[in-house]
Amino acid sequence: MQDALNLVMLICAAVAALAFGVLAAYGICWAAFVALKMHARSYAVPAPRPEAEIARS
Repeated sequence: MQDALNLVMLICAAVAALAFGVLAAYGICWAAFVALKMHARSYAVPAPRPEAEIARS
């Protein structure tokens, strides 16, 4: 009985460690993409506005 409980605890610990690793990687990637988006916005050149054409007749 004790061996079965130890096995269940080991499996739960492994699954929890994997879940923590996936969530940590997701958080790191999310933060990196946010930083890259801010960096891209700081270097973005605004698009030129088309000037209104005056109709001459």
